[in-house]
This record gives sequence, C-alpha cells and structure tokens, in this order.
Amino acid sequence: MVLENFRLDNKIALITGASYGIGFAIAKGLSEAGAKIAFNDINQDLVDKGLKAYKEAGISVKGYVCDITDEKQVQELIKKIEADLGTIDILVNNAGIIKRIPMIEMSAEDFRKVIDIDLTGQFICAKAVIPGMIKKGGGKIINICSMMSELGRETVSAYASAKGGLKMLTRNIASEYGEYNIQCNGLGPGYIATPQTAPLRERQADGSRHPFDAFIIAKTPAGRWGTPEDLTGPAVFLASEASNFVNGHILYVDGGILAYIGKQPS
Repeated sequence: MVLENFRLDNKIALITGASYGIGFAIAKGLSEAGAKIAFNDINQDLVDKGLKAYKEAGISVKGYVCDITDEKQVQELIKKIEADLGTIDILVNNAGIIKRIPMIEMSAEDFRKVIDIDLTGQFICAKAVIPGMIKKGGGKIINICSMMSELGRETVSAYASAKGGLKMLTRNIASEYGEYNIQCNGLGPGYIATPQTAPLRERQADGSRHPFDAFIIAKTPAGRWGTPEDLTGPAVFLASEASNFVNGHILYVDGGILAYIGKQPS
C-alpha cells in the first residue's frame, strides 16, 4: 500500500521547458510512475528535439510551443492540454535561464529577463493551473528552485534573486491554496552533470580537474556531481500522494552541499 502512494497512474503532468536536461529527466521519471506527460518549450525546434528524445526513450508525450512569460500563451497552452489529455494534476515549473554576469556589468534589461523567465513565468503557470486543480479536488505544483534560493555567489545576482523569490512564491502558494488540497513544494538541485556543465568537468591538459570541478567535488560530501536522474525520485515523491501532507517545503537534492561547511585547508 505504501508503494502504491508513489504511483501516478492517469495523472496529467505538465513539465515546462522539458525538451532536455533536468526537465526531460523529471518528465521521464513521472512517466515511468504512470503519469501522462505534456511539455512545452520556447520554440518549435526545441519542441521537436524533445519529441524525438522522448520517442527514442519510448515515452508518449504531447509537446507544445509556449513562452511562459506570456500569460495569454500560457492560458492557451492549458486549454490545449486539457483538450488533448485532461485537467492538469501536476505542474513542474522547470523552465528557466541563467546569465552569469558580474552585477555591476549586468544591464537592468538582462536582470529583468532572468526574473521574468525564472520567477514571473512560474507565477503565470501556477496561476493558470490552480483553478483546474481546485475544481478537480487537488493537485501538485513543483517549482524547480536552486541552492541559489539559499546562497549567493559571484555573477548570479539575477538568478539568485529569482530563485530566492521562487522559494517564497512556493511557500505562499502552499499557504494560500493548501485548503484546496493543493501541495506546492520546491525541488532544489545541486550541481548537476548536464551537457551545459560539461565544459566545467573536462580534464585539463595535464590530467588535473577543472578548477570549478575540483571546487564542487571538495564542497560536496557525496564527492561527485549530481545527475538528472538523481532528481527523479524526489520529483515523483513530491508529485504523488505520498507527499499529501508536505507543503511549502524545499527539498534540496545537492549531495549535502548546503549542510557542509567544507574541508579545512591543508
């Protein structure tokens, strides 16, 4: 009976920005647990790339082009998904960007763009699915937060501001809509090995680790980078009935970085 609480059979899940990477891995995990999957991305090329990857993985999905910062487009997206699959039970707010620019060199335009995609877009998507969840008697919203929801770091002022805001949006949704059996939680990845981070993990000409790679390994009690698959179990938990009394929580999947002060210099 306990394991059945983790099943997602016939649940409708929307994972935003899930053509590849973390979003793709989470969608795959939810599908393996029984959910019907819809995803979006910003343009048709990315959606086609995602559809091909899902087909190769043997996963049936529906893919849509949608800019999550455009409220009208998001409302139309939800209508299409409801017509194609049914009312959304699970929203994974995964879409996002990062711009690594020193704060005093960053334009206000670039700062606003990160906030718009990484925070305002999540608000728009959550706002769009909550009415259907209320009518259906409940739902799950999972916001992809970050260790930067807790920590600052050089060159990520906009990203950290957005992810810190997303942590509080998560708690506010939980506070405002918990009475409708809607659970809103955050999933906070640590440093994850993806194609985007591959250059930071390449061995140097002398065989040594990349300085940033060495830094992350030293800061992580697990002694390794995470994989997208490390996020699938936590995502299934937060999407399932097993987490029905978990609300407003941020689950950090970081190998222990946030718990660790670091090694003493030798």
